[in-house]
Amino acid sequence: MIRVYNLKSIGLGYLKAETFAFGYLYPSLFCVENQYLLCRQLSSEASANQQENNLTVNYLINSCGLSSEGAFSASKRFKLRSAEKADSVLAFLRNHGLSDAQISKLVRSIPQIINANAEKTLLPKVEVFRSLGVAKEDVAKAMIRSPTLFVTSVGNRIIPALNFLRRNLLSEKQVVSIFKRCPRIFHENQYENVVPNIELLKELGMPQSCISLFLAHFPHPLLLDQEKFGELVRDVKEMGFNFHNSMSAVAIGALGTKNGKSIMNRSRQVYMMRWGWSEDDVLSAFRKFPQCMFRSEKKIMLVMEFLVNKMGWSSGMIVKFPQIIGFSLEKRIVPRCSVVKVLLLKGLIPENFSLSSVLCGDEKYFLDAFVTRYLNRVPELRNVYQGTVDIEDA
Repeated sequence: MIRVYNLKSIGLGYLKAETFAFGYLYPSLFCVENQYLLCRQLSSEASANQQENNLTVNYLINSCGLSSEGAFSASKRFKLRSAEKADSVLAFLRNHGLSDAQISKLVRSIPQIINANAEKTLLPKVEVFRSLGVAKEDVAKAMIRSPTLFVTSVGNRIIPALNFLRRNLLSEKQVVSIFKRCPRIFHENQYENVVPNIELLKELGMPQSCISLFLAHFPHPLLLDQEKFGELVRDVKEMGFNFHNSMSAVAIGALGTKNGKSIMNRSRQVYMMRWGWSEDDVLSAFRKFPQCMFRSEKKIMLVMEFLVNKMGWSSGMIVKFPQIIGFSLEKRIVPRCSVVKVLLLKGLIPENFSLSSVLCGDEKYFLDAFVTRYLNRVPELRNVYQGTVDIEDA
C-alpha cells in the first residue's frame, strides 16, 4: 500500500478532494502519462492561485497603503475580485470623508470591504445615518471604529436597532449621540444581550427614564454578555445604590467601561492613601457622584491639593460634595475660590460658609451672592473673578 498524500501540502495546489489514496494500482490504471497530466494540471492551478494572490497583495500595497506584511496577512482572508470595483469603493470612502490613513486602517481591519458594491452595499448605510443628522466626519469615524456596521444588513439589523432605541424614548439627538459613542450597537442583535440586560434593570426597579439615560450615555455595558452584566449589576447593588435613582445607572455605566473596576481601585487608593479617606468615605462619595472615581489621578490630585492645601478646607468636606471633583479647576474652582478668599480676608463672610454654595451653584447664583453683592465694598472683586487682578491687589 502506498501512503496517502495531501497534495496541497506538497505544493500541488488545491483540489476539491484534498487527498488521494493510492492502493494496489497497476500501471495500466494509473500510467506515467496520466501522472504527468495530473501534475501539469495541478501545477497550472497552483500558478493561477499564486498570480491571484500576488494581484491581491499588490493592490493592497499600492492602492490601500498597507505594508507588505499587512497586505500578505490580509490576502489570506480574501481575494481581490475586481480592481475596478475596488477602485470605486476607495473613491466612495474618500468622498465620504475618510483620509488615506483611515482607509488603510479600515482595509487592514476588514479587507473584504473593497470587494463590496459601493452603491448597493455601502451607500444605504451612510444614507440612513446621514438622514438622522449624523455629520459626515462622524460617519467616517464610525467606519473606523465599527467597520462591520457598513457591511451588515440595513433591513435586518440597522433599522430594527433604530426602532429599538426610539421605543426606549430616545430622541433623534440622543440616537445620534449613541451612534457616535457606540456604533456597534447598530449591528448587534439587540435580543442577544441588550434587551435581556435592560429587562434585568427593570426587574430591579429601574424606571424607564433612567434606562433611557443609561442607553443615551452608557451604551457599551449593555453589549456585555448577560453573565458579565449581571455581575456588574450585583456589584452596584451591593454598594447600596437605589435602582430607582439615576445614580445607579451612572454607576453601572462607569464601572462597565473598559478597565472600569481597575480605574476605580486606583482612585480609591489615591483618596485613601493621599487624602485620608476611609472605605466608607469612598463608598459615600461614589454613591453621590460615581464619576469622582473616574477622573484622572492628576485631576484628582490638583483639585484636592488646591482645596485642602491652598484653601485650607478639610478633605472630609469634599466627601460631602464629591461632584466638585468633576468641575473645571481653571474655569470654576480657582476663580470662585479666589473671590471667596478675598471676602474671607476682608471679614465680609463667615468662615463656616457652605462649600456647595460656592462651587455647586450656577454662575448667576454665584455672581449675585458673592460678587455683585460686595462690589460697593470691593470694587476689584469682578476683576478677581475674571483673573485679571490678584487676590493681594483687591
